[in-house]
Amino acid sequence: MDTIFAIATAPGKAGISVLRISGPKAISALRGLGIKPPPWRHAGLRKIRDASGDVIDEALVLTFEKGKSFTGEESAELHLHGSPAITKAVLQALGQIEGLRLAEPGEFTRRALDNGCLDLAQVEGLADLLEAETEAQRRQAQRVFSGELGRKADAWRERLIRAAALIEATIDFADEELPEGVISEALSILEKTAAELAREAEGVAVAERIREGFEVAIIGPPNVGKSTLLNALAGREAAITSEIAGTTRDIIEVRMDLKGLPVTFLDTAGLRETEDQIEKLGVELAMKRAGRADLRVFLVEDESDTLPIVPEDGDLVVRAKSDLRPAGGLAVSGLTGEGIGKLTDCIAEILQMKARGAATATRQRHKQAIENSIKYLYEAIGLLASSSQDTEIAAESLRSAIRALESIVGRINVEQLLDEIFSSFCMGK
Repeated sequence: MDTIFAIATAPGKAGISVLRISGPKAISALRGLGIKPPPWRHAGLRKIRDASGDVIDEALVLTFEKGKSFTGEESAELHLHGSPAITKAVLQALGQIEGLRLAEPGEFTRRALDNGCLDLAQVEGLADLLEAETEAQRRQAQRVFSGELGRKADAWRERLIRAAALIEATIDFADEELPEGVISEALSILEKTAAELAREAEGVAVAERIREGFEVAIIGPPNVGKSTLLNALAGREAAITSEIAGTTRDIIEVRMDLKGLPVTFLDTAGLRETEDQIEKLGVELAMKRAGRADLRVFLVEDESDTLPIVPEDGDLVVRAKSDLRPAGGLAVSGLTGEGIGKLTDCIAEILQMKARGAATATRQRHKQAIENSIKYLYEAIGLLASSSQDTEIAAESLRSAIRALESIVGRINVEQLLDEIFSSFCMGK
């Protein structure tokens, strides 16, 4: 396998730049830069020299033996001064050493997967961790990266292997007397596991929302102050405001961190009957996006206002323009900011309640694998519970359920996913 290298930190000027080298020639590459390698997993201050012997930089150098590094290979790190000229010179010097090449995007992590240092779910967790913008995203990604989903999948798999062994025993020793309750024990295992998998699958939608962001739609009649409220929430002029009804015709989106949760607020067209074809399209789009949103904030001037969308449980009805019409309950003024803090607290509390239902599985791929496993488990349960007790077919269904779970952590049937997953990584990762 080639020895690869790349800058692992962001390009441009910085305090330091970290350069990674991984592969069988990682340590000899250090010598090629005039560096005496420090002991394994120790750091040493070393001068880096080019092919002519000139000093490029003085850097902190670390080495990691095979099996003890991120990739599982012999590795080294150079903590350089963060000058673009220095990093360019070191990269050029490494490129002149035979057997070394610049890493491809995600290649360090791909090698960690190939060498068994990470499973596929952990790789996805690492990708999410690198993209995390809010505390909720960080916590969720960290759980997956730490291997929690893989441990769950392994526990389910081991339990199903136990059930499979019981079923196979009834097939292999059909002519011999077996202890009573073998099939009933297997059924109990399958039913318990299927129930746990179903709960996990239900929480994937919420986990995806944490990854991608919750949507909160601000809806109401024209000229009620929706755009003014959005601007107050965003702290900037994100939407055009006007006294002319129907100013907002498209969806205006503002993404923000709301008490650790990623939230996109949607300013929608005022909901009313109109003959203006463009405004009518805006109203239709507003109703469609509001229907898909995780939470709707109904902004009204009077509680008697009627809208074509009926608030659902958990939606908020908010009195607008409280600076002009003082009101009790939940009321805001986008102009003065009155009530904005209370509104954001209410929204955050509702979304945090939703977030508590998040599963460890975070992607549609995970959900599909879990649902496939559930389908095969119920096939096996039906066969074992029937009067015929077709154990041979039940055993095959159970093997399919196990294979579906194994695909979560990348043991089988995932080659077609790898290029897509690793394409989101930078070269130094």
